[in-house]
Amino acid sequence: MHIDIYLVLGSAVVGLLVGLTGMGGGALMTPMLVLLFGVTPSAAIASDLMAAFFMKPAGVFIHWRRKTVNTSVVRYLCYGSVPAAFLGTYVMHLLGQSVVAEHRLQILLGTALIIGSVAIFYRSVFVETPASGDEHVKVRPLPTVFIGIVGGFMVGLTSVGAGSLILVLLVMVYPTLSNKQLVGTDLAQSLPLTFSAALGTLIFGHVELGLTSSIVIGSVPAVIVGSLLSSRSNGYLLRRVITGVVLLSGLKYVGVPVDWLGIIGALEIVLITFLTIRHWRRTRDRVDEVSVPETVEGVVTLLPTGLDGNL
Repeated sequence: MHIDIYLVLGSAVVGLLVGLTGMGGGALMTPMLVLLFGVTPSAAIASDLMAAFFMKPAGVFIHWRRKTVNTSVVRYLCYGSVPAAFLGTYVMHLLGQSVVAEHRLQILLGTALIIGSVAIFYRSVFVETPASGDEHVKVRPLPTVFIGIVGGFMVGLTSVGAGSLILVLLVMVYPTLSNKQLVGTDLAQSLPLTFSAALGTLIFGHVELGLTSSIVIGSVPAVIVGSLLSSRSNGYLLRRVITGVVLLSGLKYVGVPVDWLGIIGALEIVLITFLTIRHWRRTRDRVDEVSVPETVEGVVTLLPTGLDGNL
């Protein structure tokens, strides 16, 4: 088993970004492996799924302790996502590992990255989640299972979707869930989903042990460090910048010319600037709302502030 030190360092960078921003590793790790290290799409997807299974438990544990996991929603998501993720790895196996098959898988991966990044931008522009939501929402079984099927299949086939597509679909079905509950619920269901996908890749023989080990060694400690530092970073801006890079990576996969990538990149800069300014103004307004001085028997006091971050 060969450990590639450069791959370990690259995986550490990705793990740190995942910890800082909470973004799904599949949208970052797989493009890095393919575009920077020349790993075939099938091996990159399989190894990323295996590494993700080691990266997620700590996050799930934290959200479980904070009671930000809706177990009823998680259960119905898993009814769809667990078998669909395994099916996705089987479809990847059926595609084969020839040059033509790898190219087709690269197109599918690019499409998944585009869908995921557009979904994140859509949520930033059009969808607002409440700071404190309803913890006892009525579960909608059929739509929730369907979300699990779609997201699980995408993850099994491309390793992308658990932290982007599923989250956006959950917002549409459960608009009263708070941001923390959405993230905690999505992260909790992604653990059995990832286990199913990782098991499928092991059975169908796409995993390269040395590649996977290098990713795990670099990414897992870095995720923990990034999570500890996340409260001190401008996570909102960093998430949007990374999402823009992911979108450009997806467009490159599907064969968009370089000139068009430059134009789209410039448009992304304008959009990210607009979203960041809007987010800053809304955050400032919330602080003003909860920090208005109150006079109690002649003594001026300040109301405590408490804000939930937005993905």
